[in-house]
Amino acid sequence: MSVPGGMTDGPGPGTRPSDRTLVIIPTYNERQNLPLIVGRVHQARPDVDILIVDDDSPDGTGQLADELSVADPDRIHVMHRTAKEGLGAAYLAGFAWGLGRQYTVLVEMDADGSHPPEQLARLLDAVDAGADVVIGSRYVSGGEVVNWPRRRLVLSRTANGYSRILLGVDIHDITAGYRAYRREVLEKIDLAAVDTKGYGFQVDLTWRSINAGFTVIEVPITFTEREHGVSKMDGSTIREAIIKVAQWGLRARLDRARGTTR
Repeated sequence: MSVPGGMTDGPGPGTRPSDRTLVIIPTYNERQNLPLIVGRVHQARPDVDILIVDDDSPDGTGQLADELSVADPDRIHVMHRTAKEGLGAAYLAGFAWGLGRQYTVLVEMDADGSHPPEQLARLLDAVDAGADVVIGSRYVSGGEVVNWPRRRLVLSRTANGYSRILLGVDIHDITAGYRAYRREVLEKIDLAAVDTKGYGFQVDLTWRSINAGFTVIEVPITFTEREHGVSKMDGSTIREAIIKVAQWGLRARLDRARGTTR
């Protein structure tokens, strides 16, 4: 599904945006999962680089990331942060790192294996075809959720429906964390003003991208519940998303009433 907006200009002759892709993988206590996901990424797409952003994991994930980077320094990079500051902050740091090194597509991917690297091509192909933001969606035709408890599935669908209605957008999986951005999107939207986490962070960036006039589309992916470790989602993150989405939706309605929106 697409959202009206302006696509960025296509790549030059013989080049594609995905030729310079960085996959950003935030980690906190993901020592079991990290080598598995890194291996799967490079088996599926040997041409992409990986940035592991570790939030000072006490289980040694950061040290393992360094070992992986030493073994493959051209494709695997590591950023060490000094505290656990949340998913949103980790991605923002990763975006800044990638933009500073001239990557043209930046991808968000969870470390736990729930986002299949084997389907990364779907996101990158859509970017190469002209989309500005591509969301790997569980809730469009062809998308699937595997091994999730019913409670989590209901919560996720409710959060997406809530956001869709309040913001008035035609995105079925706006909370999804598997996504690809053209660099032009991240350069234009005000990343310095983003202070959200988890669900809220994903909705925030989608909302900013749409309001900036970029084209956002969804492609189907298979989301599989993690086999190792525990989810980092908590009640405070969910509450933050509920409040923020309501604020954004109300502000948009007031702006439209005043005639101050596009």
